[in-house]
Amino acid sequence: IFTDEYFVSKAKQMEALGAKIITLKDMAGLVNPLRAASIISALKREVKVPVDFHTHCTPGYGLASSLMAIINGVDILDTNIWWFGGGSAAPAIELIWIFCQRMGVEVEVNMEAVGRIRTGLLEARKELAQFDLNKDNMPRPFDPLTDKLPPEVLALFDSAIEFAKAKDEAALLDACHKIEAYFGFPKPNELVKTAEVPGGMYSNMVAQLKQLQSEDLLEDAMRLIPMVRRDAGLIPLVTPTSQIVGSQAVLVALDRKNGKPDYTNKSNQFISLVKGEYGKTPVAIDPAFREKITGNPEEKPYDVSAYRKPENPELPELGGRKLASNTEEYLLLELLPSVANGFLRKRRKEEFEAEESVKAPAAEEAPAETAEPITGPVITAPMSGRVVSINVKPGQEVKPGDTVLVYEAMKMENDIESEISGIVKRVLVSVDDQVATDTPLIEFEN
Repeated sequence: IFTDEYFVSKAKQMEALGAKIITLKDMAGLVNPLRAASIISALKREVKVPVDFHTHCTPGYGLASSLMAIINGVDILDTNIWWFGGGSAAPAIELIWIFCQRMGVEVEVNMEAVGRIRTGLLEARKELAQFDLNKDNMPRPFDPLTDKLPPEVLALFDSAIEFAKAKDEAALLDACHKIEAYFGFPKPNELVKTAEVPGGMYSNMVAQLKQLQSEDLLEDAMRLIPMVRRDAGLIPLVTPTSQIVGSQAVLVALDRKNGKPDYTNKSNQFISLVKGEYGKTPVAIDPAFREKITGNPEEKPYDVSAYRKPENPELPELGGRKLASNTEEYLLLELLPSVANGFLRKRRKEEFEAEESVKAPAAEEAPAETAEPITGPVITAPMSGRVVSINVKPGQEVKPGDTVLVYEAMKMENDIESEISGIVKRVLVSVDDQVATDTPLIEFEN
């Protein structure tokens, strides 16, 4: 499907529409050096606007493929500054600069300014340690303008250039991996290479699964990503579809862990994707699969006429404040409703409590009420997350298949449908509650 001709055709269409630049955005770092040579040279032949190459180093191709792109005429190369380069990110500009210096290629970058930024980024990376997959294995400090490299390391740069020109991919990769190892950058991630996921998507999945205390699902979810992506029409793994596919792979892994059929749990965004609301996919989705996920085999594009601006309700329990207090916050509600709702409620609650604490002296704590024991059938949380909305109330009759609650996990909204027929006795959670896996949510009468 994804041949050089496929991408050149897309690029020419974009150029015809007025694009001023064409970026080959390789979020997963899966463009190996020989493919970089063929696709960059093809784009340079067929389009007149500048060509940019954006790749990541996660599976081990990034540095070598970037060198190959330079040799084959790429106009712009996306990089990261040292402390945020390599690994699941783009190659470090400092290594690219050395390659260009040794090839006589001009780099339109002020490397002294890069050095000043690099100093600040070291502290920034330390502050982000809780999200850092390699916080205990950071690259060694290096300034290409002042630090001299051993002759054997410089020889690796020269060898890599010669191997790239000769299109000897195996030798090129070996030389680049030795360069990265010398400076202490992470080794290639074979799991990412097999699953074909972007570096940012991988690091997000790790962080989110840790937050959900479900790290044991990571390897199973990674192996399931190609299947989920294929089922969804081989969509590109870039925001937001990368997040949708990654979250759905976790849900399938959870289904299998619990002995349920695949796609028992589906995020609302995955349903919209399969329905056709995100646009046409590179490969047509099997109508039978679409019916399984959405209840209808027909593709249905997003109906823009059905869009309604989100409400900005007053919160009587928080002194009548508006949920969004300014234009910027309302824009958050429009763009990211599920995340913004909880974020803004928390902000308004903090403001309200701060005002109330000034008004009134501290009240004595009331004795804690003893919770009534659960005696009836319950619906539990399939995985940990935040309650977004509750669709039922005590005394309401519920049938199997009714959506009783919506919760957010891994940045995706998920409907919880009842498997029980009965009368709701109690709703055991509130909107914005954080719930753990298997937390009782709704109790039914016996």
